[in-house]
Amino acid sequence: MSGLEALILGLVQGLTEFLPVSSSGHLVIVKSLFGIESKDASFEIIVHIATVLSTIVVFRKQVREMVADTVRFRKTPATGLTLRILFSALPVLVVGLLFKERVEVLFTTGTGIMGWMLLLTALLLGLSQWLSVSRQKTGTTHPVRYADAFIIGVAQACAVMPGLSRSGATIATGLTLGVEKDKVAPFSFLMVLIPVLGEAFLEILAGGFAPAATGLSFQAMAIGFVTAFVTGLLACRLMLALVRKIRLTWFAVYCLLAGTACLLFL
Repeated sequence: MSGLEALILGLVQGLTEFLPVSSSGHLVIVKSLFGIESKDASFEIIVHIATVLSTIVVFRKQVREMVADTVRFRKTPATGLTLRILFSALPVLVVGLLFKERVEVLFTTGTGIMGWMLLLTALLLGLSQWLSVSRQKTGTTHPVRYADAFIIGVAQACAVMPGLSRSGATIATGLTLGVEKDKVAPFSFLMVLIPVLGEAFLEILAGGFAPAATGLSFQAMAIGFVTAFVTGLLACRLMLALVRKIRLTWFAVYCLLAGTACLLFL
């Protein structure tokens, strides 16, 4: 993998991890367009860790409070948020343990399924935009409850499908359930820390991280990591601002066009 290819993939990962357009789907599409090949998941692990780190930086105060209050068994809002995030991770844990190999096969079946999942993302974003605006007018919103956390977690588990945006599915689900717009995006971004770090750890243990064996140079790893981290910071902050204003329509249109292009041309 060249430095330019690492730059492009890091840019794609950093932007699409937080914007509701599917990072996994776009990585596959970009690899297909540029003929980029990789023998294992080493590069993907690196850029995912970079975007996780950007999440921690953006929410560093919240994360610090969550860890401090939880390990000290304090009954605070930060501890409650930690418990809800752990609760939301149960569905994706089940999918990872029982269906991991079947999901991985889907990433090798071409871009057709990604096209359909991008269209589904567009539908979810459009529906949640309409419902959320209606609820804001009537004042029928609420914080993230345990039931909401679990259902949003189910959406996250479904988003292992290539092309179905994780952030799009979780934010859209939260808004559809009536979660307050100021709470839904932070919850969506924080809840991904556990599955991404857990998956990266398991991949490393299983030998999925072997950059030397796949010819991945230190330069390519560094470029991909830094690019994904910096663009992840920008995309995360941008998405937080957009969700507060409930502006998801343009992302729905983009996913509609990208999904249609996948089905017709790729």
